[in-house]
Amino acid sequence: MTKRLGDLRPGPRFADKADYEAALEKRQRAMLSLQQAYWHAKRRGVIVFEGPDAAGKGGAIRRMTETLDPRGVHVWPIGAPTPEEQGRHYLYRFWQRLPTPGMLAIFDRSWYGRVLVERVDRLCPPKAWKRAFGEIVEFERMLVDDGVRVAKVFLHITPEVQLERFAERLGDPTKRWKLTQADIDAHRKGGDYRRAADDMLARTSWKGAPWKAIHADSKWRARIDALDHALAVLGKGIDMRPPPIDPKLHKAALRMLGRRA
Repeated sequence: MTKRLGDLRPGPRFADKADYEAALEKRQRAMLSLQQAYWHAKRRGVIVFEGPDAAGKGGAIRRMTETLDPRGVHVWPIGAPTPEEQGRHYLYRFWQRLPTPGMLAIFDRSWYGRVLVERVDRLCPPKAWKRAFGEIVEFERMLVDDGVRVAKVFLHITPEVQLERFAERLGDPTKRWKLTQADIDAHRKGGDYRRAADDMLARTSWKGAPWKAIHADSKWRARIDALDHALAVLGKGIDMRPPPIDPKLHKAALRMLGRRA
């Protein structure tokens, strides 16, 4: 059962930066092997990231993808729906972004906005977001039944750490653009967001697509835990070995290189 956010505790800390980088490199190699396995077998995988502003979603996604072949992965940053999308079912725009065979799709925020920001900010009526819990589970169930693997990560930070990260952004000209009025408003509604997130985690974590709630006050720990969850869900039962080379191609290549078999 998914823990409530208030029950989460920090994971073990790394001894130093070298310890963290060694752990990261190991998982990035595994992630590349996973991507190649999906590419060759024409599998499809979805990784969902949710969490409050400044929780580290972007940083975790960068570490997850920086060693991958960009031709086999697509990162979708999700913001407010366009006017055209607002006139359709809220899941419509996500159908357009689902992975094709051999691809991984990573969502930086997702369809869970209906039961988080849209609920807290009253952008849709209560009957709509209450109905969405069942709709979302059925949406994911259709994907899983069709062979798509779905890994979901929620990065949780304490209000104090969120303010520290806001201050860091404010003081860095290269990051200042990340801090918006919406972030400030959301922080003031932090209690409402955490209650909505607890409700979401409890009602939409299911066997085919379980949530992994991560205490993310430590960015290093959160990145490793997010990678571990994605690898566990997407990699379960998957043959990670590279495909064998075609014997005829192998012989032709050896002749071209002037080598013997």
